[in-house]
Amino acid sequence: MTFKELLPFLIPLLVIQVTMQLIAVVDLIKKDKVRFNHKYIWALIIIFGQMIGSIAYFLFGGIKDDDRSID
Repeated sequence: MTFKELLPFLIPLLVIQVTMQLIAVVDLIKKDKVRFNHKYIWALIIIFGQMIGSIAYFLFGGIKDDDRSID
């Protein structure tokens, strides 16, 4: 397959990836506290981890508003 044939499949994945990263970074900025208390580490994971980094942040990094006791 050539690049032009793969392009219709790659563009939606790229859009999803960038959208997830932006949502994760905005959420990270808005949070006062995150799990393990290292916002800059989570920012690096989100940015350099691509889609997997964003998913990891949503699964493991964020703290719910009613669950502030987790360190």
